[in-house]
Amino acid sequence: MRRNLTLFSAIAFLGLLIGACNTSTPNESVSGGEEKKDVSDIKIAYIVTDSVINNFDYFKEKSAEIAEKGNKYQNELTNRAKGFEQEVASFQSTGGNMTRNQAQAKQEELMKKEENLMTYRQNIMTELQADETNLYNEVYDKIQVYLNEYATENGLEMILSYTRGGGVWYAKESFDITDEVISGLNDDYKNNDNSGTGEKEETPASE
Repeated sequence: MRRNLTLFSAIAFLGLLIGACNTSTPNESVSGGEEKKDVSDIKIAYIVTDSVINNFDYFKEKSAEIAEKGNKYQNELTNRAKGFEQEVASFQSTGGNMTRNQAQAKQEELMKKEENLMTYRQNIMTELQADETNLYNEVYDKIQVYLNEYATENGLEMILSYTRGGGVWYAKESFDITDEVISGLNDDYKNNDNSGTGEKEETPASE
């Protein structure tokens, strides 16, 4: 899996090193701490972050589970909404035959059901958003652990994250380790994580 990664000078790194050097006054010697390195000696690579995440099997599987869960909740919400609409329509057509007290009681009942329906909808949205946030946190943690190991095995001192509009505007394709990282992540997941998978019973959103 080791690649012959050549060295290149990243503008961001150069600026960082220049800024660090500028903290010393002219003619002042720097003593202590780590020995300064020439920027050309830094061994770095980069990954296309979105590609790594979207092609990570763990992320794809868990995203599909969340989507399926959302569809089930959506169907349940749709059925409840239809039932409520039918009940409202029935009241509108037969309410004239009720006494004043009966009609008032029915109106209050319908208002309570509508409130419950809206609460159920909000609970669904909150739960699904939490699931998505937790998934991304898990995925980032797994990628971080893998990249730490990858960097050590391949003698890298830094791995950059490339995203459109991010801090890296240009890098040679030869420094791109995206495909290797995706392959390695999926191999690790297949070998280590599948033994712990299983169908987890879903807990319906509270009303």
